[in-house]
Amino acid sequence: MLSSTASIRLPSVQFPLPALAMSDAGPKLHPQTLSIHPDDQITPGWTAVPVPVARASTVLFPDLASIRALNWRDDSKWRYGLHATPTSMALAQRLATLEGGKHTLLHPSGLSSITNVYLAFVHPGDDILIPDNAYSPNRELADWYAKHHGVSVRYFDPMIGAKIADLLQDNTKLIWLEAPGSVTMEVPDVPAIAQVARAKGILTAIDSTYAAGLSFRPLEHGVDIVIQALTKYQSGGSDILMGATVTSNADLHAELKRARMIFGLGVSSDDCSLVLRSLPTMQVRYEAHDRSALALARWLKTRPEVDVVLHPALPDCPGHATFMRDFTAAGGLFSIVFNPRYSSAQVDAFVEGLRLFKLGYSWGGALSLALPYNVRTMRTATRWPHDGVLVRLFVGLEDEGDLRADIEQSLTAHLG
Repeated sequence: MLSSTASIRLPSVQFPLPALAMSDAGPKLHPQTLSIHPDDQITPGWTAVPVPVARASTVLFPDLASIRALNWRDDSKWRYGLHATPTSMALAQRLATLEGGKHTLLHPSGLSSITNVYLAFVHPGDDILIPDNAYSPNRELADWYAKHHGVSVRYFDPMIGAKIADLLQDNTKLIWLEAPGSVTMEVPDVPAIAQVARAKGILTAIDSTYAAGLSFRPLEHGVDIVIQALTKYQSGGSDILMGATVTSNADLHAELKRARMIFGLGVSSDDCSLVLRSLPTMQVRYEAHDRSALALARWLKTRPEVDVVLHPALPDCPGHATFMRDFTAAGGLFSIVFNPRYSSAQVDAFVEGLRLFKLGYSWGGALSLALPYNVRTMRTATRWPHDGVLVRLFVGLEDEGDLRADIEQSLTAHLG
C-alpha cells in the first residue's frame, strides 16, 4: 500500500480483457495500449487511425427474411441507427475493455445512464438504498421516483461498509454506490457492500466517473453495473454530453438495453467519434490532473485559511485507508473546507476572485473549476461534521504553479 504522502501512479499491470478486446493469439495488453491498438472488428477492410463516423437512422436489409430474423438482444446485428452504429459500437466495446466488463450501452448523458438503471430494474413496491453523499441529480431522480411510482428510497451513511446488511429489507432491489462522493469525497468500502448485496441477490450500481475506469474497476470488486459520465474524463474537452453503463452480466445488459430501446435513448455518432478521439490520451491526462491536484491539496493543508482538505489520498479524508487499498490515483477532483471564521460571503468572494479557476458545473476537461457548496442542505441521513464552507476544486491541465499562485492571490485578497 502506498503511504499517504507517496506519489500515486497508475500501475502498468495486465488487466483481464473481455471478449472482442483483442485476438486470442496475442498477449493481453494494458487498456491504455488497447485504446491505441484496438481490435474492434467492426469495419473490416477499413484501415485508418480514426473510426469512421457512421451517421444513420435507417439501416438497410437485403431481404425480409433478414428483418424477420432480427433479435434485439443480439449486439452484433444492426437494426436502427438509434440503437447502434459502427461508430457507437466501437466506443462501447472500448469502454467495456477499459472497465474490464463485457457489455456497454451509451446514453445521452451520465444522468441518462443513471436513469436507465431505474427504468430497467426499479418497479412499484421496490426499495432503493442511496448513499447520503450521492450526486445530487441522482437524489432528485430517486425522490421523484418515490413520489410518482410507489418506490421506497432510503439514504445511508456512505461509510457504512458491511453494516449495510442491517438496512436490507425483503423488497430492497437496488443499492447505489458512488466512489468517492463527488463533492464530499468519502470513499466507501465498495467490496464489502457489494459482497453483502450479492449474498442477498440485490443489485448494485456505482457512479464511478471519478475513477474513469483507470484508477478503480468496480466490476472486479463485485459491483453489477458501472455508470460513467463520459462527459468528463473520457471526453476531456468539456464539449460532449454522454454516459455509459457497463456490466459483465448478459442478462443485466439485456434489461438495460430493453429499457433504453423502449424509451428511445440514443447518442450521436459524431459525438461518439469525439470521445473515441480522446480516449487514447485519457490516461496521460488523468495522471497529469492527479499530479497537480495532489500537489495543490498538500499545499492547501499548510494554509491557515483551510481547516480540512478532502482529498482521498490524504489522511483527513474519510475512507482514506480504503482509497489506498482499492485505488491507484485520484484524478483532479477534491474539496477544501475553510475555517469557520470565514462567512459564506467571504468564501464566495474568494471563489469569484479566482482568475484561472472558473465557475461551472461538471469537470474532467482542461480547464480548472471551483464551486462552493452548502453540504448541510444536501444530506438527510448523516450529519456533516464541519462548520466551515466547502469549496470543490477541479484541477485542470494548467501549470500547477500558476494555479497555486491564483489560489494564493485570492486567499490574500479576500481572506487575508
